[in-house]
Parts: sequence; structure tokens; C-alpha cells
Amino acid sequence: MAGFDDLSGLSEDVATEFTPGAQVPIAGGSSGGRTAATQALASAAYRDDEVAKLIEANPDASFSKPRFSLFEPNLGEAYSRAVQTRLLGGARAALIQSFGIEPQAVVEHCLAATRVRKQRDAKLTMIMVLFGLLFLPGVVLWLGGFQLRRTLAGSKDRRAGLIGTVALVAVGALIVLFAVRLPFGGFWALYLRVMLVTPIIGWLWAKRICERYAKDLRGRWEGMLGGTGVGAKIPEAVPQDPGDAGAERIRLGLAKVAAEQASNVVFYAGPKGILGMGTRWGSWQLAEELVPAEGQDDINPFRSWDVVRAIHDQLRRLERGPLHTGGFPTPSIRHWVVSPVAEGAKAVKRPEGQEVEGYRIKDFEIQRICNEQHFGAGNRHYLGVQFVLWDGQLVITLLISVTVLHHTLRIEITGYALGPVHGLFTSGPKAKTKTVSKSVKFWETRTVKLPLVEAREVVRLAARAPFTWFPPVLDFLGGKLSLPEPFGLRHAWADKPWRHRFMADDAMRAATPVLRVVHAAAIRVLAENGCDVEKFNSRAGNLSGAVQDPKPHQADVYNV
Repeated sequence: MAGFDDLSGLSEDVATEFTPGAQVPIAGGSSGGRTAATQALASAAYRDDEVAKLIEANPDASFSKPRFSLFEPNLGEAYSRAVQTRLLGGARAALIQSFGIEPQAVVEHCLAATRVRKQRDAKLTMIMVLFGLLFLPGVVLWLGGFQLRRTLAGSKDRRAGLIGTVALVAVGALIVLFAVRLPFGGFWALYLRVMLVTPIIGWLWAKRICERYAKDLRGRWEGMLGGTGVGAKIPEAVPQDPGDAGAERIRLGLAKVAAEQASNVVFYAGPKGILGMGTRWGSWQLAEELVPAEGQDDINPFRSWDVVRAIHDQLRRLERGPLHTGGFPTPSIRHWVVSPVAEGAKAVKRPEGQEVEGYRIKDFEIQRICNEQHFGAGNRHYLGVQFVLWDGQLVITLLISVTVLHHTLRIEITGYALGPVHGLFTSGPKAKTKTVSKSVKFWETRTVKLPLVEAREVVRLAARAPFTWFPPVLDFLGGKLSLPEPFGLRHAWADKPWRHRFMADDAMRAATPVLRVVHAAAIRVLAENGCDVEKFNSRAGNLSGAVQDPKPHQADVYNV
């Protein structure tokens, strides 16, 4: 695909690890965007809004100032380009997991949206070549007039927009004047007249093409949010022959995204919480001394992993209950390795070595971390219970850690909540209308339907079309969207769940039963190994009451 033949940079080990043979991406497939959050993020690839709205949704993102505003991309163009480069680039930095969505599906829709635009731009490029080469002076003159208008209209002074319009009208009037009455005749007079008028014919032709593809893109946008969108079609990611290097790079890039999504390593960034899971809103700790039960000289030796394994087995029964009243859906229960990074870190690094396979820490290393790394520097082990609710819009994660220091056993449960995607991504396309006063009954108003593609938009698309075959040049001329780092599709555009009462209730309700299951499983292991569990039972009872306090707080922000 044009613009992505520079995905070289995938290391040989990655190419070997993710190359079991030719793979054909199925349209939709396992990453067809079956959740609301996935569909909302994927729909941004088809949008025609302004890029400024994307920056407002997350101020950590930025957009470089365009050299010429005529080449500035809209939201869908900038978003598709940025996501593809960031997730499929050969030399890209590590990604943060996107819990609750399927990032591969979002990337596939970005590729599909780019493919539709490339088809449109191929036709517009043909028009620009036809009229731009034969009647270059006239095309340059018209483009200069539109650029002047956009430059003046971009000023903060509202009158500048009117001045730009007047300037464009004046340019048009001069063109008509010189076309009608020229100081010379012959061939050059005829060429000058045709040169000034022919671009208008090309504009009318380009307008029909732009309107047809605008309807297609808007239909895909609306279909994604309405749940009727079709799977992304990306034939350029299917190698046609053994030498199809471009398609192979895209296929490897998609495989790498899926592998990082399945990684069991997450990153803790101080007050930002665990990246991808949201901020930590609650913490409950049970810490008591390990003493032998009455009548025993000593406790039976056991390790932290023994307690964690018992908790893991018991958590698998969370969806079961004594009453047939619904309750928990089946949770995802996984062992996580949490690696600390600085709060303001702009990149994270995936672990490497013999203990890592496909971005995943092997089981024996997880067990070693659980048993040995309880104090000081290094990674930590957590057992996680994760609920993906509200069709992917709410992700509740409860992490359990078991540590032993001297004679003290500590069981800590922390709650994380990742809220719905920003409202920008869930807003559908609106018909372009304008409210005007009636001609006779001027005190009344009426709504006028505007063209789907305005004149200035046709000029912008036509001017950009020849440069879409050279993305770096277009980035230089029109500006480039930079995504917030460390980047993950889900947490970069997530709102806080506490603004939605039902989501907040779900997050707080999940903590109490999980805490009780964890404590019950841990106390059972202690009792089986000859420990006195009286103090543990008492402390667990107190925590069981305290966890019902419906007040989430910033557990990672200490008032010191």
C-alpha cells in the first residue's frame, strides 16, 4: 500500500516469530469490531470533522501547523494516517494494551478507509494531471485564490473570513474581465480564455467524485456506530506472491499488534495508574502476622504462589451464585507482571530475554517473581480479575498481590476502572444544514440543506490528491497528527466512568465479592498449613465492611 512500503524495520526475530506461513486476513474475522468501543474508535477513520476536535478529546495529542492550509487533512485522514504509522511502523515504540477493544480491528478499518480515499484520490489525480499540466497557470491562479481565502479565514478576526471571500470574488471578477476582453488576440488569447475557464469544468467533475465517495465514507461511519458496519476489506495486506514485500510487512505489523495485545506485561506510571487499565480508585490490604495455630510448634512451609494459585482457582467460580438472579459475567483471570515506569515517560520497553516469548513472560518466571520479588526494585506479580462491561465501554480490573516480609503476610487488592471512549467517537454524521430567514415572512426561519461537499472542500481534496502518493511530503505540507505517548488506542481516548452512575455502581459493586473470595481462599490455605487464622478472620471481616464505602478516591495520589 502506498505510504506503507517503508514499514521495514521489523527485526528478524519478529519476522521469524510471526511468520508461520501465508495468512489471509478474514474481513471482520476475530477483529471485526463486535464491541461498541471498538466500533466507535474504528469509526473515526471515516469521519470528515476537523482535527481540532481530536485534540480537544485528548490535549496530550498534537497537530503540527501546516505549511499551506489547503493541504491540511481532516480528522479521518489524520487519524487513519497516525494510527497506521504508530501501530504498523517498523521502528515504532511498544504499544500499551487496549483492554475492552480489539486494536487490530481499528487498524484494519484505518487501512480500509485509506484504501477508499486512495481510490478517490486516484481519480482526482487524473483530473489534476489533465487540467494541471495543460492549463497550469489557470489552476495555480485558482488554487492561489482559495489558499488566500483559507489563510485569511483562519485568522482569529471574524472579518478576515469576509475579506477572504471578497478577495476570492475579486480574483474571479478579474479572471472574467480578462477572459472577455484581452489586449491581444490570436492563439494566446484563446489559450488564456480556456486556461481560466477550464479549471471550473475540472472542479465540477471533481465535485461529483468527491460527493460519491463522501457518501460512501459517511455510510461506513454511520454503519460502524449503528452496528451494521461491514468488516474492513484490506486486500493489500494479503500477499499475492512470495515477493510481495509490502503486503507481508502489513501482515507482520498486524500480527505484532495482536501479540502485544496478548502480552501479560503492564506498566505502572505513578498517579496515572497502570497504563491501559485506568487510575487506581481503591485499595484494601490485609496484613497480619504468621503464627502457628494452637497446639502446633511451627507452620508448614508454603510460598506466595501457593496462596495465589488457591485464589486463582476460587476466582474462577465468581460467576456462580446461590440465587438465579444474573450476577457476574465470566471474568478474565490472568497473571500480570507489572513493570514500573516514570510518570512522565514518553515510551515503554517490552522485556526481552529467555524468559520472554512473543511479548509474554513465561510461566516459570511469573512464579519466580511471585515468590521472590516482594521488596525493592524490580517487576511485581499481580493476579488480575477483569470484567469488560457495557459492550466494551467499561473495563473493571481488580488486582491481587500476595507478599511476605519477615513474619507478615500481606494480601492487597486494588481496583482500577477504565471508562467509556470520548463522546466524540460515539457521535454520528449529521446532515449539513443552515438556518436562514424566509424571503417574505422574514421574521420566520427555515432550514436549508447544504451540499455534502462544499466548494472549498473539493479544492482541498483535489489539491491533496497528487501528494497522497507521497505521504511524507503531504505531512510536511499539510501537518501531521502526533498521538499521545505511551500510546494505547483505548486509554488514550477514555473518559472517567464516575460521570456515569451505573458504570460507577458496577465498578464499586465488583470489589466486595472479589475481596471476600480472595480472603476466603487465602485463609483456607493458611489454615491448611497450620497457621493461626483468628486475626486474619477478624481483619477480613473489618475489610468486608470497609469495602462497602461507596466513595472511590485517587489511591495513587498521596497528600504529603
